[in-house]
Amino acid sequence: MKKTIGIIGGMGPLATADLFRKIVLLADVSSDQGHPRVLIDSNTEIPDRTAAILSGGENPIPALATSARTLERAGADVLMMPCNTAHYFYDGVKAATSLPILHMLQLTAEEIDRRGIKTVGLLATDGTINTGIYEKLFEEHGVKVIKPDAEHQKLVMGVIYDGVKAGNMDFDTVPFRALLDSMLEAGVESFVLGCTELPIAFQDYKLPYPVVDPTRVLAEAALKFAGVRVKE
Repeated sequence: MKKTIGIIGGMGPLATADLFRKIVLLADVSSDQGHPRVLIDSNTEIPDRTAAILSGGENPIPALATSARTLERAGADVLMMPCNTAHYFYDGVKAATSLPILHMLQLTAEEIDRRGIKTVGLLATDGTINTGIYEKLFEEHGVKVIKPDAEHQKLVMGVIYDGVKAGNMDFDTVPFRALLDSMLEAGVESFVLGCTELPIAFQDYKLPYPVVDPTRVLAEAALKFAGVRVKE
């Protein structure tokens, strides 16, 4: 019996769709019936996680908890949040449900271990950067983290908010590419796409850089939990 996957989504909608797409594409199946059942609550009313962390914005835990309970009642066996910054509130969401919640950031650290990467470039929202949640995990795994300085971090936020979240396919990525090149020169082996809009940006804007994609890592873990083989 395959298990049912539940996605606490809407953070943002494209990131949610990207996770679902990867779950479908990575499933090593030969028919519709081989895929796992996936329940999605794309709740776009969940308050902005970065604003909650940095500037006293509305606490997203009540809305996240509501989505978790909704998916549990609907029959999900496991939950996940395709939003890196939302994992700052992971414990609060976990307390609201009896279901296991896959931890995307921990799974990403384990994937970096598996690949033998020792130096990563962390690309993420201001909120995720400010919490230090990735750095702490990577430190535990002996991985060095290189981040953009405060000025160049604005370029990362621009790609996320003015590019992907705004649906801007004509976004100018030249300054962002220069940042990535400089980080490679500083010793980065691979970039961690620590915001779920960034895998979309790297695909849509055709950014040819070595990456670790937490959304893909999460999709693979979800399939394994559901009892579905993952494509090599």
